[in-house]
Amino acid sequence: MKLLHASVCLISLLLVLPSIFAASSSKDFDFFYFVQQWPGSYCDTQKSCCYPTSGKPAADFGIHGLWPNYKDGTYPSNCDATKPFDSSTISDLISSMKRSWPTLACPSGSGEAFWEHEWEKHGTCSESVINQHEYFQTSLKLKQETNLLGALTKAGINPDGNSYSIESIRDSIKESTGFTPWIECNRDGSGNSQLYQVYLCVDRSASGLIECPVFPRGKCGTEIEFPSF
Repeated sequence: MKLLHASVCLISLLLVLPSIFAASSSKDFDFFYFVQQWPGSYCDTQKSCCYPTSGKPAADFGIHGLWPNYKDGTYPSNCDATKPFDSSTISDLISSMKRSWPTLACPSGSGEAFWEHEWEKHGTCSESVINQHEYFQTSLKLKQETNLLGALTKAGINPDGNSYSIESIRDSIKESTGFTPWIECNRDGSGNSQLYQVYLCVDRSASGLIECPVFPRGKCGTEIEFPSF
């Protein structure tokens, strides 16, 4: 009987452990990366892009995601399979999401597959701080507050296909937001380095921007293109 009881206890523990680890990992992060991408650079590659079913997005930076991260540069992911993406929880945000968080992946889609991926991979790891509605609402608010395109055009940096120094791009965003961004580049169809994504950091409570504890790896050239869209 004792052996049977021990076996039952072991099985019960094994069944409970995944949920314990999921719950703990969802609480265990240090800050967020808030990542926005330039659609002209996403599309201006050999892979190209597809516009969403709602039509071509505006020529503006679009949200890529709000990503919990650790100070050592690693990050948690897919933290809670019991909380899948549910579009009904963000029904009041959908129209804003289509404008500010458009999908450019092929084949064309409404954007829901993109949002689902971001929530389930990254958002579920922030549930100790923000729920699903707050995750998307916070991202929309951050995009509006940072206004990257406005910061760049104010400094004379325009999406016109010309090249600009990465230093001037970084400085103009820092002057506007008050915080140092990290710039990610990709390459156009001809292999030229171009402005692709901008990372800014957000405190663990998702209440505001902070200086980044750590930057991702990778680097751009000293001069990079800002393609039109």
